[in-house]
Amino acid sequence: MVRVLESEDAGLIRTASDGVVRRDDPEVILQLTDVVRTYRMGVEDVHALAGVSLTVFRGEFIAIMGRSGSGKSTLLNIIGCLDRPTSGTIILSGVDVTRVAKGTLPRIRREKIGFVFQQFNLIPTLTALENVMLPMEYAGLPERTRREQALEMLEAVGLTDRLNHRPTELSGGQQQRVSIARALAPHPAIVLADEPTGALDTQIARSILDLMRHFNLERRQTFIIVTHDPLVAAQTDRVIHLSDGRVVSDEVNPERST
Repeated sequence: MVRVLESEDAGLIRTASDGVVRRDDPEVILQLTDVVRTYRMGVEDVHALAGVSLTVFRGEFIAIMGRSGSGKSTLLNIIGCLDRPTSGTIILSGVDVTRVAKGTLPRIRREKIGFVFQQFNLIPTLTALENVMLPMEYAGLPERTRREQALEMLEAVGLTDRLNHRPTELSGGQQQRVSIARALAPHPAIVLADEPTGALDTQIARSILDLMRHFNLERRQTFIIVTHDPLVAAQTDRVIHLSDGRVVSDEVNPERST
């Protein structure tokens, strides 16, 4: 493994033609600078994040690792605009989300972030198609557009024969495919995946990871995956380790870079 260099040519862009990460077209999609998140616990301050600086380029496929309490979940919530930092700056797809009004954050989440969860988080009373369409409804997209984009994504994840099935009628792997389709249908800037293979057996987990990699390659879609599984992390282009709210290592896989 080699350390990521913070320079203007450090873009890690994976090309669909040969599957190689190349240092060209370094479009920054996410920039964190000295991000701190402090929580008050009784009479003590707990520093969940203690000055995290991080640059993510379009098309990266990244794993974030660390022990329980290292700050992984807090970092994911901060990037996903589910929480705000105590201090520091976050630029997401050209928008400084630390400076916008708090009421604007839900719109930014809808437009710029896709979420994939370990437990799928599908609405049980809705069909697969309706689950994928729902976030686009919140985003205010026309019904025809929502349906077309949802159908396109469900076809892409191989579920055209499950459009009208509810989550209880789907296997775990199929539910996670619906979750991925839901995350990608609005064309977000970044997809955040929180232990996306943790509830699946090894073979299905591998197929889900392959599916995410497919969209990463074909669409230059940026994925940030929180995982405790080194086998999952080994399939990513870059691995960031957290400890005590700090980045302690940030490395790329030399087999995937040039």
